Amino acid sequence: MASVLVPILYVVLVFGGLWLFSSWYRKRNAAQVYEPYFPQHRERDLYVSLLGKTDPPPPESLLKSALVRRAMTDVTRIIRLREDKPALQVLLQKGSIGDDLWNSLLAAEKEIEAELIEVASEANSYVEGWGQVIFQTASEMMANERMRAMLERVPAMRTEAGKSPLPVTPVTPATPATPASAATPVSAFPKSPATPARPETPLSAVSSSFLAPPSASTESFASDSEGPGTPSSPRSPSKSVSNWPCYPLAMTLITSNTGEEGEKAKVDIQALFLESFTVVVSQ
Repeated sequence: MASVLVPILYVVLVFGGLWLFSSWYRKRNAAQVYEPYFPQHRERDLYVSLLGKTDPPPPESLLKSALVRRAMTDVTRIIRLREDKPALQVLLQKGSIGDDLWNSLLAAEKEIEAELIEVASEANSYVEGWGQVIFQTASEMMANERMRAMLERVPAMRTEAGKSPLPVTPVTPATPATPASAATPVSAFPKSPATPARPETPLSAVSSSFLAPPSASTESFASDSEGPGTPSSPRSPSKSVSNWPCYPLAMTLITSNTGEEGEKAKVDIQALFLESFTVVVSQ
């Protein structure tokens, strides 16, 4: 009999002690006051004080303005909670922060939920359906205030920019060109001839050939520009270029340069003879 009562008594004592400890811990946590995550809600207190004022009662427009200001503060706190909660959750998992800060965040979330419901009900009491758009109106007013504050800072920023000189970018002088990199004169490079040089003919041979009278068997090289109606001197019998005295000497020079160069030299010499003969005939 005693062997059965001992285990039962042991189990009762263990579970009874755990129950007493858990109840005491919950009461202690409930009685503990956490530090508020946000400061005191001044806009809410102002609206409540205006709402309770009866002598004289405030106008409805003033109450609506105070309610919109209250909604603007609520929107600001909602945005901050959404930004801070993921970061605090990561820090809590790493052990970088304590449970007090996390509990303060959770308490602030519950408080803001109740605040939103209260603001929506107050807005519907003034105008039916206003509670659905009052927070959107508050967000637009916050954006307008930020824009106005930015525009108000523009004159001060201009004054500050006028006092401080603009940064000047240092200009580095260009390095002088070295002799190696300097432009080489065009005359330093020999010009490659476009056409092969004409073989030099002795002056005495050319002059004697030009002074020699044309023979009767040569062909006449009259200019094509002379028309049939233009008066001209009597034409001599046609002469061939090959009958000129200097022609064998020119052919000897041409044959020394075989290939394409020789053909070009031959054409050039024949053209030269033709021009000379035309000048002599015209004279």
